Amino acid sequence: MLRFVASVMIVSGALLIADAAATLAWQEPVSALLAEREQSRLDGQLDRARDLAARDRREQPGEPDLAALAARQRRRTKEGDAVGRIGLPELGRSYAIVEGTESAPLRKGPGHYPDTPLPGERGTVGVAGHRTTYGAPFRTIDRLERGDEIVMDMPYGRFVYEVEKTQIVEPTKISVTDTVRYDRLVLSACHPLYSAAQRLIVFARLDRTEPV
Repeated sequence: MLRFVASVMIVSGALLIADAAATLAWQEPVSALLAEREQSRLDGQLDRARDLAARDRREQPGEPDLAALAARQRRRTKEGDAVGRIGLPELGRSYAIVEGTESAPLRKGPGHYPDTPLPGERGTVGVAGHRTTYGAPFRTIDRLERGDEIVMDMPYGRFVYEVEKTQIVEPTKISVTDTVRYDRLVLSACHPLYSAAQRLIVFARLDRTEPV
């Protein structure tokens, strides 16, 4: 019995060490698998959202009114639903975005701050993401440099932003999502890695829009 217990403890310890090593070198592997499964489900939701956005566009004469299309999507989106996809070309990353920044939505992927506009509406769009767990979508956003592009593919249009700067702020500094004189995007993630002591903020300015 003692040998059995000792063997279990040794195996458990080895697994814990392996999990910690994988988290340090890459990301937490178990939650990564869960996030990958959720991302596949979100892709299916986005397909349906694109169909609805196409119907909305057909009801609009002339050039698409992106603000109106965004408002329509906002009204039919609930917490945890897919709202779009974020692409980070310089980092080789792309993820489906969910509505909400509470714990449950962020397990699926980057989350849109509900009290900020959607792309196409005026103001500052806010998106948060994990850096070490649940797919670690924002693990390397500290590598983004001025001029790098961030692409927000929404069901009703594509919005391309250019990085302006990055800042390290306190968690209580909610002014990072304040409205400024131009449309922008902010990405938020915990900083440093494996800690929630501060926030890493990437500021990006809207460069161009491309209706679907």
